[in-house]
Amino acid sequence: MEFRHKSVLLEETIEQLDIKPDGIYVDGTLGGGGHSYAICKELSDKGRLIGIDQDAAAIEAAGTRLGEFKNRVTIIRSNYCEMKKKLADIGVTSVDGIILDLGVSSYQLDTADRGFTYREDAPLDMRMDQRMERTARDIVNEYSEMELYRIIRDYGEDKFAKNIAKHIVRARQEKTLETTGELIHVIKAAIPAKVRAVGGHPAKKTFQAIRIELNNELGVLENSLDDMIELLNDRGRICIITFHSLEDRIVKNSFRRNENPCTCPREFPVCVCGKVSKGRVVTRKPILPQEEELNENSRAKSAKLRVFERRR
Repeated sequence: MEFRHKSVLLEETIEQLDIKPDGIYVDGTLGGGGHSYAICKELSDKGRLIGIDQDAAAIEAAGTRLGEFKNRVTIIRSNYCEMKKKLADIGVTSVDGIILDLGVSSYQLDTADRGFTYREDAPLDMRMDQRMERTARDIVNEYSEMELYRIIRDYGEDKFAKNIAKHIVRARQEKTLETTGELIHVIKAAIPAKVRAVGGHPAKKTFQAIRIELNNELGVLENSLDDMIELLNDRGRICIITFHSLEDRIVKNSFRRNENPCTCPREFPVCVCGKVSKGRVVTRKPILPQEEELNENSRAKSAKLRVFERRR
């Protein structure tokens, strides 16, 4: 299957990145290479794009798509949390811009056997990196009822989290849950029929929660932001597109803290903690998709773009 993914907030991100033709840019979530392609078009022969992704299908697709830019492009299979180390390995210690698009790609959602989708029956997988041993099946069948409740409540923000967790535990006592279809059947039984009749797919929030937990998406983001800001040259920018309220909160709080890291009590007349600002938050409010994009791409609905500029 062809790796398809319509890049969300593409024009807005490229504009905010404020690309220097001779600069070095990192796409930490390369995907099909949509954002990277737009960056490469702005670069001179001296410019450089480094793409990072943990998905083998994305690496292959992006390599083909970016082929015309030849030596301008370096592609690395890794998680963006390894960015600082992986860049150091190729002799890069600072960059002019970084982009993260934290959404699941259309390819991953539409390739049934990856187990991300709740629209087809497939093995419970959901691994962003298929080199990982643990899968969604392990979470569904091994987590305690309390652990399942916690992740569905926090990461799925589903008000029926407690009942869904209870139904999963009850169902797996009779038979190990192996497929997305089996899990969907259990989730539907846990949600009242009148609620299922309106709104989105009843399994959407639970699937999202399991995917976030399995791939440690929030932990990876939280633990990587300071390192990425440190990598930026003076006036270099980091642009992050989120699709979940918890991701957005992590990004917003990190950007604010890097702009104003002072920990002194408010009543102190001057700062004595010695913590220095790393730059400025460019986007006081997140940039949202325009109506035209929302009409063309339903997956853009929850997208938010936040931007931070490094000052040295």
